[in-house]
Amino acid sequence: MRDRRQHVLPLLVVLASGTLLLSACATGHLATAPTADDPGLLTTSYPVTVLDDGDGAELCLGGVLDSLPPQCGGPSLVDWDWAEHEGDYEESDGVRWGSFLVTGTYDADADSFTATDVIPGSDAESPQATMPDFSSPCPEPFGGWRVIDEAKATPESMDAVFQRAQRLPGYAAAWLDQSPNPASGTSTPDDPEQTMNDPRLSIVNVRVTGDPAAAEADLREVWGGMLCVTRAERTAGELQNIQDEIMESTDGVLSIGPNGTAGSVSVTVIHDDGTLQTGFDDRYGPGIVQVSSALVPAG
Repeated sequence: MRDRRQHVLPLLVVLASGTLLLSACATGHLATAPTADDPGLLTTSYPVTVLDDGDGAELCLGGVLDSLPPQCGGPSLVDWDWAEHEGDYEESDGVRWGSFLVTGTYDADADSFTATDVIPGSDAESPQATMPDFSSPCPEPFGGWRVIDEAKATPESMDAVFQRAQRLPGYAAAWLDQSPNPASGTSTPDDPEQTMNDPRLSIVNVRVTGDPAAAEADLREVWGGMLCVTRAERTAGELQNIQDEIMESTDGVLSIGPNGTAGSVSVTVIHDDGTLQTGFDDRYGPGIVQVSSALVPAG
C-alpha cells in the first residue's frame, strides 16, 4: 500500500551569514473542499507533475525529488488513463510521469482529485518565479549608505554580526540586502571584485522586538558595514512556535516556514476555501499566518 502522507517541503525564510535558512514540517486538518452543494472546479493554475509508480497516478502538488525516476506524492487521480496522454509523459523503471495543468474536483476526505480538463505542461504557461523581498526597510541615511569602518566590513565580520544578531534579546530575523552592489541583477559583473558577496556592498538587516538602537550599538562592536536595525512584533522563537502548532494540527500542508522579513508564517496547503485562513486569523491575529493553496478556483 502506498504511503499517502503528504511530502512537505521547506520555505525559504531569511538570509543569515550569507546562507538560506530552511524549515521543514509535518502535517495534521484541512479546510473544507467543494461538496455536491458547491461543485466549483479547482485547478493547479500551472503545470505540476503527475506520477504513477505502479499504484495509480498521483497529483504532485508539493515538491518533486529530482531523481530518475522522480519521486513525489499527492492526491490520487481518479480514472487517470495514460493512454490519453501519449507523448506527454516519460517512463523509467516502471514509473510514468509528466507535467500537466489539471482542472477538476478535489475530495478532501478521500484525498483524491477527479480531472475534468488536462493540458500538457508544454502547452501551458508556467508562472514566473518570484523571490522574497529582501530590500532594507530603513530609509537611506543622510549622505547615503556607506561603510563606517572598513576593518569591520570583511567576510569574517559579516559572519560575526549574523551570529551576534541571533544572540540578541528579542531577535526576530536577519538578512542581506545586496541592492547597493552595482553588480546586483547582473550575471557577469565587469569588475570581478564587485561580486554579490562583497560585505562592503551589502546592507545587513536585523529585526528585534526590543530597542533597535541598543541592538545596533551591540552589533556595531563587530560590524562596520551598512546596517539597518528595525523593530519586530514577534521573535523568531514565537514564529517557530506558531509553525510547530500548525504542523501538529493541520492536514494537507505542503510547505511551511517563518518569514522573518515580514514577521509572519507562510503556509501552502492543498486547498483552502478560506476557512483555514480565517481560523488562523482568529487564533493568531490577522496577517500573522499567510495561507496559499496549490489548488485554486478555476477561472
